[in-house]
Amino acid sequence: MSGPRTPLPAADLARTVVFAAFIAVLGIFPGFYVGTSGVPIVLQNAGPLLAGAVLGARRGAASVVLLLALTAIGLPLLSGGAGIGPFLGPSGGFLLGWILSALVVGLIVERAARPRLPVLLAAGAAGLAADYLIGVPFLGLYTGDLPAAATQSLVFLPGDAAKVVTVALIAATLHRALPGRLAGSAKRAR
Repeated sequence: MSGPRTPLPAADLARTVVFAAFIAVLGIFPGFYVGTSGVPIVLQNAGPLLAGAVLGARRGAASVVLLLALTAIGLPLLSGGAGIGPFLGPSGGFLLGWILSALVVGLIVERAARPRLPVLLAAGAAGLAADYLIGVPFLGLYTGDLPAAATQSLVFLPGDAAKVVTVALIAATLHRALPGRLAGSAKRAR
């Protein structure tokens, strides 16, 4: 058993809540369906990538967990619905993958000497891969056909690649504007 946990300072808690709200706002843009997978193309999956890149692993993942928990209890925060239904449908694995996505991006950014654009691009790509690592097998279990699920998921790659680039550019700008205050740089500033 580990020692007592240090509670999140108020500023950390506020950042976590604000990012959960930001990800929810991205859900205002409706998803659209391409192909037969039943998983919509949404803007919202850029939120966990940005959360990890800006807040770091722990706070970024916490913001996603908060959003998903609020969705599970019925708040309409996803572009694909509310309640437990979205988690049990074809996109459930991708939703749960958002947690790992934010965590992976945050870990990479926190360990970077300087979270510059190349690092942020690599972190975003790794975070996206983490989301697919959970989402595609879940979709395969849902449909009963993993190879078809993997093939159907290829339709997401161009848009998701554009989201990775956009998130990396935004995060690089924020890291330059707020040196020493974001993930990766906060640890070095102490």
